[in-house]
Amino acid sequence: MKEKILVVDDEQSHRTMLKAVLSKEGYEVFEADDGTSAVKAVESDTFDLILMDIRMTDMDGIEAITEIKKFSPSIPVIMMTAYASVKTAVEALKSGAYDYLTKPLDMDELKILIRKALDYYHLQKENIFLKERLADRFDFSQIIGRSRVMKELFETLSLIAPSDATVLIYGESGTGKEIVANAIHQNSARAQKPFIKVNCAALPETLLESELFGHERGAFTGAVARKAGRFQLADGGGLFLDEISDMSLTTQVKLLRVLQEREFEPLGSTKTIQVDIRLITATNKDLEEEVKTGRFREDLFYRLNVVPIYLPPLRKRKDDIPLLADHFFRIYREKTKSSVKGFLPKTMDMMVRYDWPGNVRELENVIERSVLLCRSEFISPEDLPPLVQGAENKEQSLVSVPQGMTLREVEKEVIIQTLSDTNGSRTQSARILGISRKTLQNKLKEYDIK
Repeated sequence: MKEKILVVDDEQSHRTMLKAVLSKEGYEVFEADDGTSAVKAVESDTFDLILMDIRMTDMDGIEAITEIKKFSPSIPVIMMTAYASVKTAVEALKSGAYDYLTKPLDMDELKILIRKALDYYHLQKENIFLKERLADRFDFSQIIGRSRVMKELFETLSLIAPSDATVLIYGESGTGKEIVANAIHQNSARAQKPFIKVNCAALPETLLESELFGHERGAFTGAVARKAGRFQLADGGGLFLDEISDMSLTTQVKLLRVLQEREFEPLGSTKTIQVDIRLITATNKDLEEEVKTGRFREDLFYRLNVVPIYLPPLRKRKDDIPLLADHFFRIYREKTKSSVKGFLPKTMDMMVRYDWPGNVRELENVIERSVLLCRSEFISPEDLPPLVQGAENKEQSLVSVPQGMTLREVEKEVIIQTLSDTNGSRTQSARILGISRKTLQNKLKEYDIK
C-alpha cells in the first residue's frame, strides 16, 4: 500500500509541482489549499505525513498544525516557508512540526527528510502495535524496542515467562539484563512472590557465600547475629544472580548442589533448608569460553543454560534509539521539571550514528545530562557530549578488500573483523556471521586465527 502524503499550500502551481515530484517517488498525494481544508481532511481520512506551508490566506500552518495534532498527535508534519528565521523555526517546532524547509525547496533534501519522517512515524506505530498485541497476555512495557531482534525477544519472553525454566541472559554491560529478568518474573506464576537480586561481581567470595546461603551467629568473625540468605528469602519466588561468571569455583559447587537438590545449609549450621525458587542468571562474558579456560564449571553451565537469551548491544539495534531517547527524555523532563520540548532532528541523527559502547545505560545518562544542560527549547547537537558529537564524522567500520584478494582471504578478514567487533566473543561472532559456533571454530583452525 502506498504511503499517503497531504500537501497543503495556497499556491496551486506549487501544489501541482510537489504532487508530480512525490507521486514519481511512489507516494499517494492529496491536496489542500489552506489550513481549514487540511484540518477537515485529517478529520475524515488518515495520512502518513503532511507537507504544509506556514503562510496561507485562511488558516495559517501554525494554527492548522495545532488543530491537526488534536486528531493525530503522532503524524509527522514538515513545514514550508519562504520567510525563514530562527523565530519561524522555533514556532513551527514548538507547534509539533517534525522539521521545516525553506522555499524554494531543494527536492533532494525534501525527499530525504520525508523518508526520515515516515520511517520514524512507522517506527512509533509498530512499537505501539507490538506492545498492545502482547499486553493482552504479558506486560513488557519496561523493555523499549521495535527492531527485528527486539520483536524476537518479546516473542521469546512471552513463551518462557510463564514457565519455571532456568534462564541465562547474555548481554554486554548496559544492555538491560536486569530489566529483562524483572519482566520474566513479573509475567510468571511467581509474580506475587519475592524476586531477590544479587550482583556476584559486587561481593568478595566470603561475603557472597554468606549472602546467598545465610549464616548462624558466630559462623565467622563479624557474624554477630543469625542472617537468612538470599535463597531462603526468595523461597516461592525468583532469584536473579547477575554477573554469574564472577562467582568463585568454590561457590559454584555449592550453587550446583542447590540446583540439584533444592536444599542447602547456612554457614555455621548443620540444619538443611529446602527452597523452591526459579533461578535467572546473567553474564556479560562468553560462558562457554569461561568453561574452556577452567574458570567456570561445565556441569553448572549446563544447569544454568537451559534457556539462553541474548540481548543485542544498542549498536546492533539502532532503529530503537529514537524510541529509547524519547522514553528517557520524558522521564527526565518530568523529573527535573524542565521546559525543554524535545530534540532537533540533527540531534537525533547524531545519536543514531553513535555506537553507544555503554549501550542503553550510556544513552540514558546522555539524555539526562542533555535535559539538564539544555538552555533552549530543543536539545541541539551542542548539548550532547563530545564523543557523541564526534560520531557525525565517524566513518562506518568496513572491511577493506584490496584488489586481487582471494575469496579465502576475504572470508578470513571478515572473521577477524567480526571477532574484533565482538571483543573476541566466538558465540556472538558466530551468530552475526550466520554460522554455528562449531563451524566458526573450524574456520579459526583452518585460517590459524588465534
